[in-house]
Amino acid sequence: MFAVRRSLLAACAAVILLSNAPARAQVGQGLADLNAVPEATLATMPGMTAAIAKAFVAARPFPTIVEANAFLTGQKLTPEQLTPLYEKAFVHINLNTATAPEILLIPRVARRMTREFEEYRPWISMAQFDKEIGKYVDAAEVNRLKQYLFIPIDLNNATDDQFKTIPNLAGNMLREFKEYRPWKTKAQFDKEIGKYVGEKETARLWRFMIIKP
Repeated sequence: MFAVRRSLLAACAAVILLSNAPARAQVGQGLADLNAVPEATLATMPGMTAAIAKAFVAARPFPTIVEANAFLTGQKLTPEQLTPLYEKAFVHINLNTATAPEILLIPRVARRMTREFEEYRPWISMAQFDKEIGKYVDAAEVNRLKQYLFIPIDLNNATDDQFKTIPNLAGNMLREFKEYRPWKTKAQFDKEIGKYVGEKETARLWRFMIIKP
């Protein structure tokens, strides 16, 4: 009985420590953001043409990779053509909200990862991802998977280094993100950041953000 009680106390302590741990949210590195790749660069990527790249850029930002994938398959690109494209650029997925269809669009991802990604929610850091997913795959695969992911960045508490993990982030955004603290709503973000980068880029940036209560 004592051993069981001790185990329960240890488990509770671990939960408390996790909930009080500082969030180290970030965007996975090493992969371009399909919502931000310049049109000329996109046109040179696997499976793409100038016409498809132009149409894709006009339609973005895409809320998730599922919508981006639907658009590209609508342009007659096959899964065999999309796999090498997604090895270079992707619409990063939110570790804390991603659906199975989003996760399964990561090239060569094991189907069981849909379950593992969900099991450890809420994710608070990529170090946590290293530890938990490292139980199932080797370090090289953990690092490959991380490129496709992000943990939302808290607008009111994130550091410059965390913000800098956002792909194609304009230099002045660090100042603007901090100037309007404390942020209250998405509508406020749309209004204030939209002054500097426009509606489409504001929508792209918001994908990576969260305003914690």
